[in-house]
Amino acid sequence: MAMSGGGKAEGEPMMDMNMTPLIDVLLVLLIMFILTIPIQTHAVKLDLPVDNPNSNPPPIDPIKNKITVDPAGTVMWNGAPVSLIVLRQYLDQTQVMNPVPELHVQPDPQARYSIVDEVLAVTKRANVEKMGFVGNEAYANYGG
Repeated sequence: MAMSGGGKAEGEPMMDMNMTPLIDVLLVLLIMFILTIPIQTHAVKLDLPVDNPNSNPPPIDPIKNKITVDPAGTVMWNGAPVSLIVLRQYLDQTQVMNPVPELHVQPDPQARYSIVDEVLAVTKRANVEKMGFVGNEAYANYGG
């Protein structure tokens, strides 16, 4: 039922369009559209590492460990190239040892600062406290 406006006389035809049937039809079409769209299945493929019982234990020295960064940006842990994720795993393992081994960081003077900064961020997140920089004399006459 529609209500008449305040200034209209009785008996005049109503000139407003009834919106209720239009809204009903639109809602039915919307529900049909929602029901007919296919369900999207989202999958992320991951290649997880397989635990090999014959693998060698990580090369962690109980006295001191050395991280180097070469000019190509390769991060090395005691001479073996590692990723930043593996580096974090090694650092976490060293922090639970008793006594905690020292960590020596030796970036090459030609190494990119961004890579060295990422390595330092990993050591900070691993809460490494016994850390020192080795080979600072290489930077004494380095002009950039």
